[in-house]
Amino acid sequence: MNEQNTTLKPYVIGLDLGGTNSVFGIVDARGEIKATTAIKTGSYETAEEYVDACVEVLKVIIDQVGGIEKIKAMGIGAPNGNYYKGTVEFAANLSWAKNSVVPLAKLFSERLDNIPVALTNDANAAAIGEMVYGVARGMKNFIVITLGTGVGSGIVVNGQLLYGHDGFAGELGHVIMVRGAEGRSCGCGRTGCLEAYCSATGVARTAREMLTKTDRPSLLREMDPEKITSLDVSIAAGKGDELSKEIYEFTGKMLGEACADFAAFSSPEAFIFFGGMVKAGELLMKPIRDAYENSVMNIFKGKAQFLVSGLDGASAAVLGASAIGWEIQ
Repeated sequence: MNEQNTTLKPYVIGLDLGGTNSVFGIVDARGEIKATTAIKTGSYETAEEYVDACVEVLKVIIDQVGGIEKIKAMGIGAPNGNYYKGTVEFAANLSWAKNSVVPLAKLFSERLDNIPVALTNDANAAAIGEMVYGVARGMKNFIVITLGTGVGSGIVVNGQLLYGHDGFAGELGHVIMVRGAEGRSCGCGRTGCLEAYCSATGVARTAREMLTKTDRPSLLREMDPEKITSLDVSIAAGKGDELSKEIYEFTGKMLGEACADFAAFSSPEAFIFFGGMVKAGELLMKPIRDAYENSVMNIFKGKAQFLVSGLDGASAAVLGASAIGWEIQ
C-alpha cells in the first residue's frame, strides 16, 4: 500500500451488494468503518437507475469524510461478480442484471469522479473480510459459505482466493443436490441446486412444502404461508415447534452433505458460515456438523472446524470489498 497515497487519500469505499440490500462503508487503512449507508437492491429496473440511487446516498457519507478527493478507490462484492472484467453477469437474484452483463465497476467509476473501482463475487469479499479481520485470521485454507437470499461461497486455497480462469470459480451454491424431476427450480435456470434448499428463501420454501404435506400442528400455521421467512421458522423452532425444528434439520443435513463433498476438493481447515441464517445457531450448525461427519471421506473426518462468522452484520463483506479497493494500484 502506498503510504503517501494513503495519507492524501485515506479512505476506500466498500460495497456489499446483496440480493436484498446494498450496504456501503467508507473504510480507513486500519479497517475501521467511518461511515455507512444502505439502499434496497431490487427496487430498480436498470443498472443505471441502481447506480444513480447508490451515488445519491454515497454523496452524503463521502461528504462526511471530507469529499471525493479523500477516496482512493472503491471495492464491490456482488453476486456473479467477475474480478477480471469488473462486471456482474447474469445474476439470478438481481432484477437489473438477471439477463445481462453489467459493467458495474465502470458505471460507478464514471459517476464517482473516475476513482478506480474493482469488483468481485460477494462471497469472495466476505472471505477476504474473514481472512483479514475475522475468524479466518491465520488460516490459508478455508471456505466461507454465505447464507442469505442465495447461497454463495468464497474458497481460499494456500492463502489465495480461487477465481478460476474466467473469474467465476466457487459457485458452490449451484452444486446440484437433488437430481431429476423432484429438484426445485433455481434462479440460475437449473433445478435441484443447493441454493434452492439452503438459502433463506429455500428454508421458507421447505416450510411451505412441509405445511402442505402434513396436518401436524405448528406455530407456522398461524401465518400466511406466502409470507413465512427463515426468521419466522427460526423463532418458531426456538419456541419448541417440532415442525420448524425439522425444517432446520433438513436444511442443515443438506448443507453438511454438501460440505462433505466440498472437502474432497480443497480439504479446508474450516467452513465459515456467514449471513442472517446463522442466527439460528445450533438449530442449523448441529445438523450441519452431524451430516458432515456421517458423509465425509474417512481421511477428512474430524479435521475441519465449523465456525460462524466473527464479524457482525454486513461488516465482513463490506471490509472484504474495501480490501479489494486498497489493492488497486
